[in-house]
Amino acid sequence: MSKKNTGLDFLEDPDALENKLEDVGDFFQQNRNIVLGLVGGLVVLIVGFFGYRAYVGSQDETAQVELFPSVYKLEADSLKQALNGDGKTPGLLAVADNYGSTPGGNLAEFYAGVGLLKQGKYDEAIDHLKDFSSSDLLVQARAYALIGDAYMEKKSYDEAADYYQKAADYKSNKFFTPGYLMKLAVAYEQAKQNDKAISTYNDIIEKYAQSAEAVSARKYKSVLEATVGES
Repeated sequence: MSKKNTGLDFLEDPDALENKLEDVGDFFQQNRNIVLGLVGGLVVLIVGFFGYRAYVGSQDETAQVELFPSVYKLEADSLKQALNGDGKTPGLLAVADNYGSTPGGNLAEFYAGVGLLKQGKYDEAIDHLKDFSSSDLLVQARAYALIGDAYMEKKSYDEAADYYQKAADYKSNKFFTPGYLMKLAVAYEQAKQNDKAISTYNDIIEKYAQSAEAVSARKYKSVLEATVGES
C-alpha cells in the first residue's frame, strides 16, 4: 500500500527536504527584488514607528516645560499672558498649536479653552475644548461641561444640553455627576423643554439622594411643576 501524500513528506525524506529548499531558493532568486523590497519596507516601518515615538516623547517634554508657567498664570487670572505668552513663555494657544499631537499639547487645548471661556470668547473656547480628549475620570467630563457653559452663554440651550448630557454620562459618579445633571436641567428649562427638566431633576433626586444637588433639585422641580401647572 502506498503512503498517503500529506504534503509533509520532507519531514521524513531528506531528499524531499533538499528539493523543498531548492524550490525556496529558486523562488527567492526569481522574486529577489520583491522580497527585499518587502523586507526593507517592513524595516522602515519599524524604525519609523519607534523613531516617531521618540520624537513625540521629546516634543512632549518641551510642551510640558512650556505649558505649566502659563497654567500658573491662568490660575492667577492673568488671562492675556496665560493665553498669548509673556515674552519668556509662548502661552497656551501656541503650545496647543505647536504640540497638539502630544499629551502636553492636548492638555494645553483644555486650559486654552478655559482661558478663552473666561475672556468671553465662547466660539474659540468651544473649538479648543472640542479638540481636547482624555480618558481621565474628571477632566474629560469637565471639558464637556465647559462646552455646555459656553453654549449657555451663547443662549444655544439645545447644544448646551447635549454637552451637559455628555458630561453627566461620562463615567458617572456620585461626586460630579449630580452637578452636571443640575446644569442639564437648567439648560432644558431655558430651552422650554420642561418635561425633560423635570425628568432630570427626578434623576438627581432618585439616583443621588445624598448629594447637595438633590436638595436644590427638589426645590427647582416644585417651582417648575407649579409654573407648568399655572400655564
